[in-house]
Amino acid sequence: MRTALNGLTTRGRSFLAAGVAAAVCAYVLGQGDLLRVGLLLAVLPLICATVLHRTRHTVSGSRRLSPSRVPTGSEAQVHLRMENASRLHTGLLMLEDRVPYVLGPRPRFVLDRVEPGGVREVSYRVRSDLRGRYPLGPLQLQLNDPFGMCELTRSFSAQDTLVVIPRTEPLPALRLAGTAAGYGDGRHRSQALAGEDDIIPRGYRHGDDLRRVHWRSTARHGELMVRREEQPQRARCTVLLDTRQTAYRGAGPGSAFEWAVSGAASALVHMLERGFSVRLLTDEGSPLPGGSADGFAGPAQESADSAGLMMDTLAVVDHSDGDGLSRAYDVLRGSNEGLLVAFFGDLDEEQTAVAARMRQRSRGAVAFVLGGDDWARGGEAVTRAPAADRLRLLREAGWTAMAVPPGAELARLWQQAGQEGSGTGSSVAGSTTGHSGGWS
Repeated sequence: MRTALNGLTTRGRSFLAAGVAAAVCAYVLGQGDLLRVGLLLAVLPLICATVLHRTRHTVSGSRRLSPSRVPTGSEAQVHLRMENASRLHTGLLMLEDRVPYVLGPRPRFVLDRVEPGGVREVSYRVRSDLRGRYPLGPLQLQLNDPFGMCELTRSFSAQDTLVVIPRTEPLPALRLAGTAAGYGDGRHRSQALAGEDDIIPRGYRHGDDLRRVHWRSTARHGELMVRREEQPQRARCTVLLDTRQTAYRGAGPGSAFEWAVSGAASALVHMLERGFSVRLLTDEGSPLPGGSADGFAGPAQESADSAGLMMDTLAVVDHSDGDGLSRAYDVLRGSNEGLLVAFFGDLDEEQTAVAARMRQRSRGAVAFVLGGDDWARGGEAVTRAPAADRLRLLREAGWTAMAVPPGAELARLWQQAGQEGSGTGSSVAGSTTGHSGGWS
């Protein structure tokens, strides 16, 4: 009741005060009619507050976000649904949904009376040019009685999250030199046996082809044993994103760092669509959470799920405090990476040497370098190794290195890198017969 009384408007408080004053005067003057008027004036706002307080708990609200993950610059639609579960009509309803200022102004809607069991649905759109995770809600409902005596607010606890991911570019499927096939499905097949003496049999399972029964092992083990079938393997690809704050200058949607994040997202989606097992790695040496033990999105995961996890990671990735690439090099040094696609910021001579050594454990490697003063904002001057020398050192180490000018299209650079790789005996690979594929 205290909450209901606190919701009385100026009109409601005036009616209540006038009713009390009239009742006191009626008692002093002995006027019965004035007493009845005073009681009417005092009871009306109290009745409105009681009914409105009860109605507040019989109106339910829900939110539906479609879609919940959008690229930067794209719109998502938010649907609000209000339902009156009481036996009485509601008064005037005003909805307000809390959204971050990045997504635009707070949406407000005014709904007329809702009949018992009635439903009202409204919607609004949100968009952001900055990637990130943005909470939506809680939804606030303001109720008014028909006489304007009382206003009560109800806040729903449910919240939703809009994930704004980096914008991706479709990339061309580059071909192996001298072949007409593209990437293939990123798989090659590995024989489970190299000869009759290298057979690794397993127990017979219901439905196995009897032509695959290995009689020598069956006689040895005393039960039916069958030859293992060929096991499909996926080519591997590691996408390395340089997030060092010292490697980038400027901020905003058009900055070098945002270009690198968008490029890494495009490469991830592109390789996943071609059946590669992909890992996202940063300069801090931390692979994507949720992959396999070695960080790769394994064959057991669907490409859409793997892409969603990686995009969620890239939606919130930020600059690191590190000043070197040694941690990423330590991770790459420990395994055979297959194809390595790297997006580097500005590199000095020391970091260029570290990046050059990353190529040793990869079948192929391509680097997009976003260095130079062209990406600078505010005329900052930083002493770096000349861009031509950086690219030359990377190419001598076996990288297919590309300089990225401001506003460049990744698809064009990707095509150019494939052509340069083919010209030097290297190209993007997804061969179904040979090795695991890569820029070799």
